[in-house]
Amino acid sequence: MRVVLPPWRALGAAALRVLAVWAVSTVTMLILAGGLPDFRIQQPGGDSATRTAVTAALGAGVFGLLSALVWPLLVRALLLVPALVLGILVFFLNGSLLWLALVLIPERGDADPETAVVVAAAMSAASSATSGFLAVRDDGAYRRRLARLADRRRRRAGARPPGTPGIVFVQLDGLGHDVLQEALTGPEPVMPTVAAMTRTTHRLTPWQTDWSSQTGASQLGILHGSNDDVPAFRWYEKETGEVMVTNRPTGAAELQRRAVERTGDHGLLASDGASRGNLFSGGARQLALVLSVAARRGRDTRSRAGYFAYFSDPANATRTAVSFFAELFREVGQSVRARVRGDRPRVGRGGLYPFIRAFATVVERDVVVAAVIGDVLNGRAAVYADLVGYDEVAHHSGPRGGDTRQVLRALDRAIALIAKAADHAPRPYRLVLLSDHGQSGGEPFRSAYGLTLEDLVRAGCGVPVSRSARATRSGAEARAAARAALHRPEAGPTPDGGELPRKAAEPVVLASGNLGLVSFPDVPGRMSREAIDARHPALLRALADHPGIGFLLVHSEEHGPVVIGPGACEHRLDKGDVVGERDPLAPFGPYAADVVLRSSRFPHTADIMVNSCVAPDTGHVHAFEEQIGSHGGLGGEQSRAFLLSPLALTAPVTSDEEELVGAEQVHLVLRRWLRETRTLGERWSTVPTGTGATPVRAAGDAAAADGDGGRCVRGAGGPGRSRTGPPDREPCPDPAREAGAGEPVGDTTS
Repeated sequence: MRVVLPPWRALGAAALRVLAVWAVSTVTMLILAGGLPDFRIQQPGGDSATRTAVTAALGAGVFGLLSALVWPLLVRALLLVPALVLGILVFFLNGSLLWLALVLIPERGDADPETAVVVAAAMSAASSATSGFLAVRDDGAYRRRLARLADRRRRRAGARPPGTPGIVFVQLDGLGHDVLQEALTGPEPVMPTVAAMTRTTHRLTPWQTDWSSQTGASQLGILHGSNDDVPAFRWYEKETGEVMVTNRPTGAAELQRRAVERTGDHGLLASDGASRGNLFSGGARQLALVLSVAARRGRDTRSRAGYFAYFSDPANATRTAVSFFAELFREVGQSVRARVRGDRPRVGRGGLYPFIRAFATVVERDVVVAAVIGDVLNGRAAVYADLVGYDEVAHHSGPRGGDTRQVLRALDRAIALIAKAADHAPRPYRLVLLSDHGQSGGEPFRSAYGLTLEDLVRAGCGVPVSRSARATRSGAEARAAARAALHRPEAGPTPDGGELPRKAAEPVVLASGNLGLVSFPDVPGRMSREAIDARHPALLRALADHPGIGFLLVHSEEHGPVVIGPGACEHRLDKGDVVGERDPLAPFGPYAADVVLRSSRFPHTADIMVNSCVAPDTGHVHAFEEQIGSHGGLGGEQSRAFLLSPLALTAPVTSDEEELVGAEQVHLVLRRWLRETRTLGERWSTVPTGTGATPVRAAGDAAAADGDGGRCVRGAGGPGRSRTGPPDREPCPDPAREAGAGEPVGDTTS
């Protein structure tokens, strides 16, 4: 039940906030006037304390009025400024308005230009910090203001509220199933909002990722129904001589184009959908911060448009700017404490990383959440949003610990904001939380063994190795989003901006978390195991027997795809034969053979696919990038993602023995839920709070929802794809193909 505050209490709270900001600004001006010799707010002969205080109060008041009236005009005039820079300019612009306020008040005294800039910056910081602190703590006021704005837009448009429920999908990037469960347990759970949902209205279901356990492959499969030929986060394509990277704008756009071409369908969100903060559009017409359209030119498709829509509101700008700098200082403090304690493993957290972290955990989060709340209040049928903060921090701090717990608390508050905004929505909403993959902890390969994967490959090929091991830059999603926000050009052909090998015979070695890819550019197509052994007899054994490597995938002319492990152990995937003392895939879970076999058939699978080892007791892996929390391959918790779905929707699987394997199967489940909301509406009865029972439905609803009366297996079939049910049931028709291609979907930004 929603509690509505009386109008006088809401008005009183707003007045108190205004008075608090005004008082702090006045006191700050008085302190600066007393401490800076070149700044005064008194007449040359001196004024009484009362007169001086009144002058300071007038200056602070004029400054507040100018901020409310002039700020939107300033932001509109600065549309060409990169979005992240615009967020940092909040203090400077407020300071300029304060300088103007000092000019307008009578008998203002005098100040040198340099001193005026200092005073303006200090006043701006004080007022922004006060208003930002109050705004950050008052989520209710923030939500009510957005609700009022949305209600005005609906009244102006004269739109009739839809009767069927909508669905909001919120992706918590990189949050594994087991880490989430830990965050929901205990007397004081880290994520109390999500914990309450799990106890009362939602069910938690794990799902297994593909071998490429990273956002590019998972989100492409979830949103577009196909992630075929996405072998890793980055890979080398021999026919073009280029490295494809999933989180570059051009790479994301090309992968989305290929997926649409394969499926003949524009995506999960093609019908009145919105895509927020994602790599791909999912066919949505309403886009904000979507990387696959960031490379396009035009006012409606630039990725930064969502930032401008958010920062044009001074309250949003202040709220986010204060939180941004607080997060910046928090990261610096946490990094210093980790170094003082001697935490191991540890990676470098200097340079631009504190800014990237603050961008991911504050700026992008706030903009995406505000966009989702706007979508809910405007009654969109389907919304899919990605919150990347946890994934970014876990790469540098590990999947567990104080740093990531703070991020999870902030994400929980964001989810609470979205859930409460649904109280004001013109239609009922189902809130679905999910992740695209988990993260596995462990010491980076270079730190553990003193050399990189590239050094090891070059040594096995007899190619000179660099004297000093060079780190492989992290490929986290937040870095690409920040570059797009800054409108920076993409990096060079290799992941760290370097050049590809000058000699064609030299190998191209790329990293995707704990998954490595080795390609020989001078050999067209997939180089066979026999050809590799003929050219570099020591290479495969040097890799397979290294203690930091778990297995290799190569293609044999005689046996087809073969997994090679230490001690001459092999797993021949086509027939399932194991040669040697043990199966090299055994430590990687029951679905390892299926997902590796599927990847082996991709056209752009590398000549040698290298997966790091996994510790049997801890699940730790060795990332080939500079990450202590990684994903991209197999091993540990990175392959175990989650779905948290309402009991009002059908269960993702029909029994505890079944399990979703692969992002394409998750896509089918989400498709089914969208069909349910369109066809069943509100026919299901309400589930009693806290019972944990399955929803009571009218007879025949299950068959109507599934469209097959329970006679088929969703996601079953296809080479190398695990089935999720009894073998005597046939695969279901692909709903993406059932829906048809439809009309081309345009891309616009709300």
